[in-house]
Amino acid sequence: IHLFRNMMASIGEFDPLNTRVPATKIEVTVSLVVLYLQAVGTKEWREFGRTEVIDNTRSPDFVRKFVLDFFFEEKQNLRFDVYNVDSRSCNISKHDFLGQTFCTLGEIIGSTGGRLEKTLSGIPGKKCGVIIFTAEELSNCRDIATMQLCANKLDKKDFFGKSDPFLVFYRSNEDGTFTICHKTEVIKNTLNPVWQPFTIPVRALCNGDYDRTVKVDVYDWDRDGSHDFIGEFTTSYRELSRGQNQFNVYEVRHDMGVVCCFLPLLRKEQTYHPSLYYIVNVCNPSQPTSLHYMSPYQMNAYAMALKAVGEIIQDYDSDKLFPAYGFGAKLPPDGKISHAFPLGGEDESPNCVGIEGVLEAYFQSLRTVQLYGPTNFAPVINKVANCAAEITDGSQYFVLLMITDGVISDMVQTKEAVVNAASLPLSIIIVGVGPAEFDAMEELDGDEVRVSSRGRLAERDIVQFVPFRDYIDRSGNQVLSMARLAKDVLAEIPDQLLSFMKSRGIEPRPALSTSPLPELHRHI
Repeated sequence: IHLFRNMMASIGEFDPLNTRVPATKIEVTVSLVVLYLQAVGTKEWREFGRTEVIDNTRSPDFVRKFVLDFFFEEKQNLRFDVYNVDSRSCNISKHDFLGQTFCTLGEIIGSTGGRLEKTLSGIPGKKCGVIIFTAEELSNCRDIATMQLCANKLDKKDFFGKSDPFLVFYRSNEDGTFTICHKTEVIKNTLNPVWQPFTIPVRALCNGDYDRTVKVDVYDWDRDGSHDFIGEFTTSYRELSRGQNQFNVYEVRHDMGVVCCFLPLLRKEQTYHPSLYYIVNVCNPSQPTSLHYMSPYQMNAYAMALKAVGEIIQDYDSDKLFPAYGFGAKLPPDGKISHAFPLGGEDESPNCVGIEGVLEAYFQSLRTVQLYGPTNFAPVINKVANCAAEITDGSQYFVLLMITDGVISDMVQTKEAVVNAASLPLSIIIVGVGPAEFDAMEELDGDEVRVSSRGRLAERDIVQFVPFRDYIDRSGNQVLSMARLAKDVLAEIPDQLLSFMKSRGIEPRPALSTSPLPELHRHI
Protein backbone atom coordinates (compact mmCIF):
# COMPACT_ATOMS: atom_id res chain seq x y z
CA ILE A 1 0.00 0.00 0.00
CA HIS A 2 1.36 3.39 -0.96
CA LEU A 3 -0.04 6.44 0.78
CA PHE A 4 0.20 10.17 0.72
CA ARG A 5 -1.60 12.86 2.63
CA ASN A 6 -3.03 16.31 2.09
CA MET A 7 -3.04 18.19 5.38
CA MET A 8 -5.73 20.84 5.63
CA ALA A 9 -4.52 24.06 7.15
CA SER A 10 -6.26 25.16 10.33
CA ILE A 11 -5.58 28.76 9.34
CA GLY A 12 -5.19 30.11 5.87
CA GLU A 13 -6.42 28.57 2.67
CA PHE A 14 -5.89 24.93 1.71
CA ASP A 15 -4.81 24.29 -1.87
CA PRO A 16 -4.45 20.53 -2.58
CA LEU A 17 -2.51 21.11 -5.77
CA ASN A 18 -0.22 23.72 -4.20
CA THR A 19 -0.94 26.03 -7.13
CA ARG A 20 -0.97 29.17 -5.06
CA VAL A 21 0.44 30.48 -1.79
CA PRO A 22 -1.87 30.23 1.26
CA ALA A 23 -3.42 33.50 2.34
CA THR A 24 -1.95 33.13 5.83
CA LYS A 25 1.46 31.70 6.55
CA ILE A 26 1.32 28.63 8.80
CA GLU A 27 3.85 26.34 10.39
CA VAL A 28 4.41 23.22 8.31
CA THR A 29 4.43 19.76 9.84
CA VAL A 30 6.83 16.85 10.17
CA SER A 31 4.59 13.93 9.21
CA LEU A 32 4.55 10.24 10.10
CA VAL A 33 1.84 7.61 9.44
CA VAL A 34 1.44 4.51 11.59
CA LEU A 35 -0.49 1.47 10.30
CA TYR A 36 -2.36 -0.78 12.73
CA LEU A 37 -4.00 -4.14 11.95
CA GLN A 38 -6.96 -5.62 13.83
CA ALA A 39 -6.94 -9.35 14.50
CA VAL A 40 -9.89 -11.34 13.12
CA GLY A 41 -12.64 -11.74 15.70
CA THR A 42 -11.11 -9.30 18.21
CA LYS A 43 -11.12 -5.57 18.82
CA GLU A 44 -7.39 -5.39 19.54
CA TRP A 45 -5.18 -3.27 17.27
CA ARG A 46 -1.48 -4.00 16.82
CA GLU A 47 1.07 -1.83 15.10
CA PHE A 48 2.19 -3.17 11.72
CA GLY A 49 4.58 -0.49 10.55
CA ARG A 50 5.46 3.17 10.14
CA THR A 51 6.30 5.35 7.19
CA GLU A 52 9.42 7.42 7.07
CA VAL A 53 9.29 10.91 8.58
CA ILE A 54 8.86 13.73 6.04
CA ASP A 55 9.82 17.25 7.06
CA ASN A 56 8.31 20.60 6.22
CA THR A 57 5.31 19.80 4.06
CA ARG A 58 1.53 19.67 4.49
CA SER A 59 1.18 17.21 1.60
CA PRO A 60 3.74 14.44 2.15
CA ASP A 61 4.13 11.65 -0.40
CA PHE A 62 5.62 8.71 1.48
CA VAL A 63 8.16 6.38 -0.12
CA ARG A 64 7.90 3.48 2.32
CA LYS A 65 5.28 0.94 1.32
CA PHE A 66 3.36 -1.56 3.43
CA VAL A 67 3.39 -5.07 1.97
CA LEU A 68 0.40 -7.06 3.22
CA ASP A 69 -0.93 -10.53 2.50
CA PHE A 70 -4.46 -10.17 1.13
CA PHE A 71 -6.94 -12.89 2.16
CA PHE A 72 -10.22 -12.52 0.29
CA GLU A 73 -12.01 -14.63 2.94
CA GLU A 74 -11.13 -12.31 5.80
CA LYS A 75 -12.19 -8.80 6.70
CA GLN A 76 -8.81 -7.17 7.17
CA ASN A 77 -9.42 -4.01 9.21
CA LEU A 78 -6.79 -1.28 8.94
CA ARG A 79 -6.24 1.88 10.97
CA PHE A 80 -3.97 4.71 9.90
CA ASP A 81 -2.87 7.28 12.51
CA VAL A 82 -1.06 10.46 11.43
CA TYR A 83 1.35 12.30 13.72
CA ASN A 84 3.43 15.44 13.77
CA VAL A 85 6.88 14.33 14.95
CA ASP A 86 8.22 16.55 17.72
CA SER A 87 11.32 14.63 18.78
CA ARG A 88 13.51 11.62 18.05
CA SER A 89 11.50 9.46 20.44
CA CYS A 90 10.10 6.16 19.14
CA ASN A 91 7.27 6.42 21.65
CA ILE A 92 4.31 7.50 19.52
CA SER A 93 2.59 9.11 22.52
CA LYS A 94 5.36 11.71 22.59
CA HIS A 95 4.19 13.17 19.24
CA ASP A 96 1.18 15.29 18.27
CA PHE A 97 -1.82 13.39 16.92
CA LEU A 98 -3.07 14.87 13.62
CA GLY A 99 -5.94 12.49 12.73
CA GLN A 100 -6.82 8.92 11.78
CA THR A 101 -8.96 6.88 9.43
CA PHE A 102 -10.27 3.33 9.23
CA CYS A 103 -10.83 1.07 6.23
CA THR A 104 -10.38 -2.53 5.10
CA LEU A 105 -7.74 -3.88 2.77
CA GLY A 106 -10.56 -5.06 0.50
CA GLU A 107 -11.84 -1.47 0.28
CA ILE A 108 -8.50 -0.27 -1.07
CA ILE A 109 -8.04 -3.15 -3.50
CA GLY A 110 -11.65 -2.96 -4.68
CA SER A 111 -11.66 0.79 -5.29
CA THR A 112 -11.38 2.13 -8.83
CA GLY A 113 -7.80 1.87 -10.00
CA GLY A 114 -6.77 0.61 -6.57
CA ARG A 115 -6.92 4.21 -5.29
CA LEU A 116 -8.92 5.13 -2.19
CA GLU A 117 -9.26 8.57 -0.59
CA LYS A 118 -10.38 8.81 3.04
CA THR A 119 -11.04 11.78 5.29
CA LEU A 120 -8.97 12.00 8.46
CA SER A 121 -10.81 12.60 11.73
CA GLY A 122 -10.29 12.27 15.46
CA ILE A 123 -9.82 15.89 16.57
CA PRO A 124 -13.19 17.45 17.50
CA GLY A 125 -14.01 20.63 15.61
CA LYS A 126 -11.01 20.43 13.30
CA LYS A 127 -10.62 19.42 9.69
CA CYS A 128 -7.71 17.00 9.65
CA GLY A 129 -7.29 16.63 5.89
CA VAL A 130 -7.39 13.54 3.68
CA ILE A 131 -5.20 10.51 3.17
CA ILE A 132 -4.92 8.68 -0.15
CA PHE A 133 -4.04 5.01 -0.55
CA THR A 134 -2.96 3.16 -3.67
CA ALA A 135 -2.55 -0.60 -3.90
CA GLU A 136 -1.17 -2.93 -6.53
CA GLU A 137 -0.69 -6.69 -6.61
CA LEU A 138 3.00 -7.49 -6.51
CA SER A 139 4.42 -9.57 -9.32
CA ASN A 140 6.48 -12.72 -8.82
CA CYS A 141 9.60 -10.91 -10.02
CA ARG A 142 12.44 -11.46 -7.54
CA ASP A 143 15.17 -9.44 -9.23
CA ILE A 144 17.13 -6.91 -7.23
CA ALA A 145 18.78 -3.99 -9.01
CA THR A 146 21.80 -2.13 -7.64
CA MET A 147 22.53 1.07 -9.49
CA GLN A 148 24.53 4.25 -9.21
CA LEU A 149 23.87 7.49 -11.07
CA CYS A 150 25.68 10.75 -11.66
CA ALA A 151 24.89 14.01 -13.45
CA ASN A 152 26.77 16.75 -15.27
CA LYS A 153 26.03 20.44 -15.76
CA LEU A 154 22.82 20.62 -13.78
CA ASP A 155 20.98 23.93 -13.54
CA LYS A 156 22.10 26.34 -10.82
CA LYS A 157 19.22 27.04 -8.42
CA ASP A 158 20.79 28.55 -5.29
CA PHE A 159 21.53 32.28 -5.23
CA PHE A 160 24.70 32.04 -3.14
CA GLY A 161 25.78 28.56 -4.17
CA LYS A 162 25.20 26.01 -6.88
CA SER A 163 22.54 23.36 -6.31
CA ASP A 164 21.89 20.61 -3.76
CA PRO A 165 20.50 17.94 -6.14
CA PHE A 166 18.67 14.72 -5.38
CA LEU A 167 16.65 12.29 -7.49
CA VAL A 168 13.10 10.98 -7.05
CA PHE A 169 12.08 7.78 -8.89
CA TYR A 170 8.44 7.10 -9.81
CA ARG A 171 6.80 3.89 -11.01
CA SER A 172 4.01 4.35 -13.55
CA ASN A 173 0.61 2.89 -12.69
CA GLU A 174 -1.90 1.23 -14.99
CA ASP A 175 -4.14 4.32 -14.90
CA GLY A 176 -1.34 6.61 -16.13
CA THR A 177 -0.48 8.08 -12.73
CA PHE A 178 2.88 7.75 -11.00
CA THR A 179 3.82 6.42 -7.55
CA ILE A 180 7.03 7.41 -5.80
CA CYS A 181 9.33 4.45 -5.20
CA HIS A 182 12.77 5.82 -4.28
CA LYS A 183 14.64 8.97 -3.26
CA THR A 184 18.40 9.39 -3.37
CA GLU A 185 20.40 11.28 -0.83
CA VAL A 186 21.10 15.01 -1.29
CA ILE A 187 24.51 16.01 -2.66
CA LYS A 188 25.33 19.49 -1.40
CA ASN A 189 26.58 22.44 -3.48
CA THR A 190 27.40 20.84 -6.85
CA LEU A 191 26.20 20.78 -10.43
CA ASN A 192 27.98 17.47 -11.11
CA PRO A 193 26.74 15.10 -8.39
CA VAL A 194 27.63 11.42 -8.04
CA TRP A 195 25.05 9.66 -5.87
CA GLN A 196 25.77 6.65 -3.70
CA PRO A 197 24.84 3.21 -5.08
CA PHE A 198 21.42 2.00 -3.98
CA THR A 199 19.56 -1.28 -4.17
CA ILE A 200 15.87 -1.58 -5.05
CA PRO A 201 13.59 -4.56 -5.83
CA VAL A 202 12.68 -4.54 -9.51
CA ARG A 203 9.01 -5.01 -8.66
CA ALA A 204 9.15 -1.80 -6.60
CA LEU A 205 10.57 0.00 -9.62
CA CYS A 206 8.25 -1.42 -12.29
CA ASN A 207 6.33 -4.35 -10.69
CA GLY A 208 8.28 -6.80 -12.82
CA ASP A 209 7.29 -5.18 -16.15
CA TYR A 210 10.66 -4.38 -17.71
CA ASP A 211 9.11 -2.03 -20.28
CA ARG A 212 6.97 -0.02 -17.86
CA THR A 213 7.82 3.67 -17.76
CA VAL A 214 10.05 4.87 -14.93
CA LYS A 215 10.08 8.63 -14.36
CA VAL A 216 12.97 10.37 -12.61
CA ASP A 217 12.68 13.93 -11.27
CA VAL A 218 15.70 16.03 -10.36
CA TYR A 219 15.30 18.54 -7.52
CA ASP A 220 17.39 21.14 -5.74
CA TRP A 221 16.96 20.58 -2.00
CA ASP A 222 15.77 23.48 0.18
CA ARG A 223 15.67 23.41 3.96
CA ASP A 224 12.06 24.67 4.13
CA GLY A 225 10.76 21.80 2.00
CA SER A 226 10.00 23.91 -1.08
CA HIS A 227 12.46 22.00 -3.26
CA ASP A 228 13.19 23.54 -6.67
CA PHE A 229 12.39 21.41 -9.70
CA ILE A 230 15.42 21.08 -12.00
CA GLY A 231 14.04 18.69 -14.61
CA GLU A 232 12.95 15.14 -15.39
CA PHE A 233 13.49 12.23 -17.74
CA THR A 234 11.79 8.89 -18.40
CA THR A 235 13.28 5.47 -18.96
CA SER A 236 12.46 1.81 -18.25
CA TYR A 237 14.09 -0.97 -16.32
CA ARG A 238 15.01 -2.68 -19.58
CA GLU A 239 16.96 0.42 -20.63
CA LEU A 240 18.56 0.81 -17.22
CA SER A 241 19.61 -2.83 -17.17
CA ARG A 242 21.85 -2.31 -20.20
CA GLY A 243 24.40 -0.80 -17.88
CA GLN A 244 26.81 2.02 -18.63
CA ASN A 245 26.63 2.83 -22.34
CA GLN A 246 25.48 5.53 -24.72
CA PHE A 247 21.83 4.48 -24.35
CA ASN A 248 21.82 5.35 -20.68
CA VAL A 249 22.54 9.04 -21.10
CA TYR A 250 19.44 11.20 -20.60
CA GLU A 251 18.69 14.84 -21.18
CA VAL A 252 16.84 16.36 -18.28
CA ARG A 253 13.99 18.39 -19.71
CA HIS A 254 12.46 21.39 -17.98
CA ASP A 255 9.73 23.83 -18.86
CA MET A 256 12.38 26.47 -19.60
CA GLY A 257 14.27 24.35 -22.11
CA VAL A 258 16.71 21.47 -22.21
CA VAL A 259 19.46 21.08 -19.67
CA CYS A 260 22.39 18.91 -20.70
CA CYS A 261 22.47 16.21 -18.07
CA PHE A 262 24.04 12.77 -18.29
CA LEU A 263 22.98 10.04 -15.89
CA PRO A 264 24.73 6.85 -16.93
CA LEU A 265 24.05 3.67 -15.02
CA LEU A 266 27.42 2.77 -13.53
CA ARG A 267 26.57 -0.53 -11.91
CA LYS A 268 23.64 -2.91 -11.96
CA GLU A 269 23.26 -6.29 -10.32
CA GLN A 270 20.58 -8.98 -10.27
CA THR A 271 20.30 -11.40 -7.39
CA TYR A 272 17.81 -14.02 -6.26
CA HIS A 273 16.02 -12.95 -3.11
CA PRO A 274 14.01 -15.74 -1.45
CA SER A 275 12.37 -13.66 1.28
CA LEU A 276 10.19 -11.37 -0.85
CA TYR A 277 6.50 -11.33 0.06
CA TYR A 278 3.36 -11.42 -2.07
CA ILE A 279 0.60 -8.97 -1.39
CA VAL A 280 -1.99 -11.58 -2.49
CA ASN A 281 -2.03 -14.91 -0.66
CA VAL A 282 -4.99 -16.72 -2.17
CA CYS A 283 -6.58 -19.46 -0.09
CA ASN A 284 -6.16 -22.95 -1.57
CA PRO A 285 -9.41 -25.02 -1.45
CA SER A 286 -7.32 -28.16 -1.05
CA GLN A 287 -6.02 -26.96 2.33
CA PRO A 288 -8.04 -27.86 5.47
CA THR A 289 -7.88 -24.22 6.66
CA SER A 290 -9.96 -23.07 3.68
CA LEU A 291 -13.70 -22.53 4.08
CA HIS A 292 -13.97 -24.18 0.64
CA TYR A 293 -11.99 -27.27 1.69
CA MET A 294 -13.37 -30.35 -0.09
CA SER A 295 -13.09 -33.03 2.57
CA PRO A 296 -13.87 -36.62 1.53
CA TYR A 297 -15.62 -37.15 4.86
CA GLN A 298 -17.94 -34.16 5.31
CA MET A 299 -19.34 -31.14 3.50
CA ASN A 300 -17.86 -27.69 3.97
CA ALA A 301 -20.00 -24.81 5.20
CA TYR A 302 -20.71 -23.57 1.66
CA ALA A 303 -21.99 -26.97 0.54
CA MET A 304 -24.06 -27.41 3.72
CA ALA A 305 -25.78 -24.03 3.20
CA LEU A 306 -26.48 -24.83 -0.47
CA LYS A 307 -27.96 -28.21 0.35
CA ALA A 308 -29.94 -27.03 3.39
CA VAL A 309 -31.76 -24.21 1.59
CA GLY A 310 -31.85 -25.81 -1.84
CA GLU A 311 -33.48 -29.08 -0.89
CA ILE A 312 -36.45 -27.22 0.59
CA ILE A 313 -36.97 -24.46 -1.93
CA GLN A 314 -36.50 -26.70 -4.99
CA ASP A 315 -39.90 -28.23 -4.25
CA TYR A 316 -41.46 -24.94 -5.40
CA ASP A 317 -39.59 -24.81 -8.72
CA SER A 318 -41.27 -26.79 -11.49
CA ASP A 319 -38.33 -27.28 -13.89
CA LYS A 320 -35.67 -27.79 -11.16
CA LEU A 321 -33.21 -25.66 -13.15
CA PHE A 322 -31.21 -23.37 -10.90
CA PRO A 323 -28.94 -20.64 -12.33
CA ALA A 324 -25.74 -20.73 -10.24
CA TYR A 325 -23.04 -18.05 -10.27
CA GLY A 326 -19.73 -17.47 -8.55
CA PHE A 327 -18.27 -14.13 -7.63
CA GLY A 328 -14.69 -13.17 -6.83
CA ALA A 329 -12.38 -15.34 -8.95
CA LYS A 330 -9.81 -15.33 -11.73
CA LEU A 331 -11.14 -17.33 -14.66
CA PRO A 332 -9.15 -19.49 -17.06
CA PRO A 333 -7.46 -19.26 -19.43
CA ASP A 334 -6.35 -15.62 -19.16
CA GLY A 335 -6.97 -14.96 -15.45
CA LYS A 336 -9.75 -12.41 -16.01
CA ILE A 337 -11.36 -11.34 -12.72
CA SER A 338 -15.13 -11.81 -12.56
CA HIS A 339 -17.78 -11.04 -9.96
CA ALA A 340 -20.63 -12.88 -11.70
CA PHE A 341 -19.61 -15.99 -13.65
CA PRO A 342 -21.56 -19.21 -14.26
CA LEU A 343 -20.27 -21.95 -11.96
CA GLY A 344 -20.30 -24.38 -14.85
CA GLY A 345 -17.84 -22.25 -16.83
CA GLU A 346 -17.83 -18.84 -18.47
CA ASP A 347 -19.11 -20.20 -21.79
CA GLU A 348 -21.68 -22.52 -20.22
CA SER A 349 -25.30 -21.91 -19.23
CA PRO A 350 -25.66 -20.95 -15.55
CA ASN A 351 -28.53 -23.45 -15.19
CA CYS A 352 -27.87 -26.53 -13.03
CA VAL A 353 -30.21 -29.52 -12.74
CA GLY A 354 -31.40 -29.84 -9.16
CA ILE A 355 -29.47 -29.06 -6.01
CA GLU A 356 -27.06 -31.89 -6.75
CA GLY A 357 -26.24 -30.22 -10.04
CA VAL A 358 -25.51 -26.98 -8.19
CA LEU A 359 -23.17 -28.77 -5.77
CA GLU A 360 -21.41 -30.51 -8.64
CA ALA A 361 -20.88 -27.19 -10.45
CA TYR A 362 -19.59 -25.60 -7.23
CA PHE A 363 -17.01 -28.32 -6.62
CA GLN A 364 -15.96 -28.28 -10.26
CA SER A 365 -15.43 -24.53 -10.21
CA LEU A 366 -13.09 -24.86 -7.22
CA ARG A 367 -10.84 -27.01 -9.41
CA THR A 368 -10.79 -24.62 -12.36
CA VAL A 369 -10.86 -21.03 -11.05
CA GLN A 370 -8.55 -19.13 -8.72
CA LEU A 371 -10.42 -17.64 -5.78
CA TYR A 372 -9.73 -13.93 -5.76
CA GLY A 373 -10.89 -10.77 -4.04
CA PRO A 374 -12.35 -8.30 -3.63
CA THR A 375 -15.85 -9.59 -2.83
CA ASN A 376 -18.42 -7.55 -4.74
CA PHE A 377 -22.13 -8.32 -4.25
CA ALA A 378 -23.71 -5.78 -6.59
CA PRO A 379 -22.91 -7.52 -9.93
CA VAL A 380 -24.73 -10.75 -8.97
CA ILE A 381 -27.68 -8.92 -7.39
CA ASN A 382 -28.07 -6.76 -10.50
CA LYS A 383 -27.85 -9.79 -12.78
CA VAL A 384 -30.69 -11.60 -10.98
CA ALA A 385 -32.68 -8.36 -10.63
CA ASN A 386 -32.57 -7.95 -14.42
CA CYS A 387 -34.17 -11.40 -14.76
CA ALA A 388 -36.83 -10.56 -12.18
CA ALA A 389 -37.62 -7.26 -13.93
CA GLU A 390 -38.74 -9.15 -17.02
CA ILE A 391 -41.60 -10.94 -15.20
CA THR A 392 -43.55 -8.80 -12.75
CA ASP A 393 -47.09 -10.11 -13.32
CA GLY A 394 -46.98 -12.39 -10.26
CA SER A 395 -46.50 -15.62 -12.21
CA GLN A 396 -42.90 -15.99 -11.01
CA TYR A 397 -40.97 -15.02 -7.89
CA PHE A 398 -37.18 -15.12 -7.61
CA VAL A 399 -35.06 -16.11 -4.60
CA LEU A 400 -31.33 -15.31 -4.63
CA LEU A 401 -29.17 -17.29 -2.19
CA MET A 402 -25.73 -15.78 -1.59
CA ILE A 403 -23.12 -17.57 0.53
CA THR A 404 -20.15 -15.50 1.61
CA ASP A 405 -17.44 -15.14 4.22
CA GLY A 406 -18.76 -11.70 5.18
CA VAL A 407 -16.13 -9.56 3.47
CA ILE A 408 -18.04 -7.11 1.28
CA SER A 409 -16.04 -4.56 -0.70
CA ASP A 410 -18.76 -2.66 -2.57
CA MET A 411 -21.26 -1.74 0.15
CA VAL A 412 -22.38 1.49 -1.53
CA GLN A 413 -23.13 -0.27 -4.84
CA THR A 414 -24.76 -3.20 -3.03
CA LYS A 415 -27.13 -0.92 -1.14
CA GLU A 416 -28.08 0.73 -4.43
CA ALA A 417 -28.71 -2.70 -5.98
CA VAL A 418 -30.88 -3.82 -3.03
CA VAL A 419 -32.96 -0.62 -3.11
CA ASN A 420 -33.54 -1.03 -6.85
CA ALA A 421 -34.40 -4.73 -6.47
CA ALA A 422 -36.88 -4.11 -3.64
CA SER A 423 -39.58 -3.18 -6.17
CA LEU A 424 -39.14 -6.48 -8.04
CA PRO A 425 -40.42 -10.03 -7.36
CA LEU A 426 -37.17 -10.94 -5.60
CA SER A 427 -35.93 -12.02 -2.17
CA ILE A 428 -32.26 -12.26 -1.19
CA ILE A 429 -30.91 -14.74 1.35
CA ILE A 430 -27.36 -14.19 2.59
CA VAL A 431 -25.63 -16.89 4.60
CA GLY A 432 -22.38 -15.90 6.27
CA VAL A 433 -19.81 -18.64 6.82
CA GLY A 434 -16.56 -18.58 8.78
CA PRO A 435 -15.39 -16.55 11.78
CA ALA A 436 -15.53 -13.07 10.24
CA GLU A 437 -17.49 -10.17 11.69
CA PHE A 438 -20.77 -9.69 9.82
CA ASP A 439 -21.59 -6.09 10.75
CA ALA A 440 -21.94 -5.10 7.09
CA MET A 441 -24.38 -7.94 6.41
CA GLU A 442 -26.56 -6.93 9.34
CA GLU A 443 -26.82 -3.51 7.72
CA LEU A 444 -28.30 -5.08 4.58
CA ASP A 445 -30.90 -7.02 6.57
CA GLY A 446 -33.60 -4.38 6.93
CA ASP A 447 -35.45 -5.86 9.92
CA GLU A 448 -34.60 -2.91 12.16
CA VAL A 449 -33.71 -0.12 9.72
CA ARG A 450 -34.77 -0.22 6.09
CA VAL A 451 -31.87 -0.20 3.61
CA SER A 452 -31.41 3.13 1.86
CA SER A 453 -29.27 4.53 -0.93
CA ARG A 454 -28.89 8.13 -2.10
CA GLY A 455 -31.82 9.19 0.04
CA ARG A 456 -34.15 6.44 -1.24
CA LEU A 457 -35.57 3.80 1.10
CA ALA A 458 -36.04 0.24 -0.11
CA GLU A 459 -39.70 -0.31 -1.00
CA ARG A 460 -39.70 -3.65 0.86
CA ASP A 461 -37.42 -5.58 3.20
CA ILE A 462 -36.11 -8.26 0.81
CA VAL A 463 -32.84 -9.32 2.49
CA GLN A 464 -32.54 -12.01 5.13
CA PHE A 465 -29.10 -12.58 6.64
CA VAL A 466 -27.95 -15.29 9.06
CA PRO A 467 -24.46 -16.35 10.22
CA PHE A 468 -24.10 -20.10 9.71
CA ARG A 469 -22.04 -20.52 12.89
CA ASP A 470 -25.15 -19.78 14.97
CA TYR A 471 -26.78 -22.95 13.65
CA ILE A 472 -23.93 -25.45 13.90
CA ASP A 473 -24.82 -28.31 16.22
CA ARG A 474 -22.25 -28.70 18.98
CA SER A 475 -22.27 -32.47 18.65
CA GLY A 476 -21.27 -32.19 14.99
CA ASN A 477 -24.62 -33.34 13.59
CA GLN A 478 -24.63 -31.76 10.12
CA VAL A 479 -28.22 -32.77 9.36
CA LEU A 480 -29.47 -30.94 12.43
CA SER A 481 -27.32 -27.90 11.61
CA MET A 482 -28.72 -27.73 8.09
CA ALA A 483 -32.32 -28.10 9.30
CA ARG A 484 -31.92 -25.21 11.75
CA LEU A 485 -30.36 -23.01 9.07
CA ALA A 486 -33.05 -23.69 6.46
CA LYS A 487 -35.85 -23.02 8.92
CA ASP A 488 -34.54 -19.56 9.79
CA VAL A 489 -33.45 -18.31 6.39
CA LEU A 490 -36.65 -19.34 4.65
CA ALA A 491 -38.98 -18.04 7.37
CA GLU A 492 -39.38 -14.57 5.81
CA ILE A 493 -39.84 -15.65 2.18
CA PRO A 494 -43.66 -16.14 2.34
CA ASP A 495 -44.22 -12.69 3.84
CA GLN A 496 -41.86 -11.09 1.34
CA LEU A 497 -43.69 -12.77 -1.55
CA LEU A 498 -47.06 -11.58 -0.20
CA SER A 499 -45.76 -8.04 0.28
CA PHE A 500 -44.79 -7.86 -3.39
CA MET A 501 -48.12 -9.25 -4.58
CA LYS A 502 -50.07 -6.79 -2.42
CA SER A 503 -47.95 -3.86 -3.56
CA ARG A 504 -48.86 -4.67 -7.17
CA GLY A 505 -52.51 -5.46 -6.46
CA ILE A 506 -52.09 -9.07 -7.60
CA GLU A 507 -54.90 -11.20 -6.15
CA PRO A 508 -54.50 -14.91 -5.27
CA ARG A 509 -55.93 -17.27 -7.87
CA PRO A 510 -59.01 -19.29 -6.87
CA ALA A 511 -58.14 -22.54 -5.10
CA LEU A 512 -59.86 -24.65 -7.78
CA SER A 513 -58.21 -22.85 -10.68
CA THR A 514 -56.19 -24.98 -13.06
CA SER A 515 -53.78 -22.08 -13.56
CA PRO A 516 -50.30 -22.73 -12.14
CA LEU A 517 -49.33 -21.15 -8.83
CA PRO A 518 -46.60 -18.51 -8.77
CA GLU A 519 -43.35 -20.31 -9.44
CA LEU A 520 -40.30 -19.74 -7.26
CA HIS A 521 -37.14 -19.27 -9.28
CA ARG A 522 -34.03 -19.75 -7.22
CA HIS A 523 -30.66 -18.27 -8.10
CA ILE A 524 -27.46 -19.15 -6.29
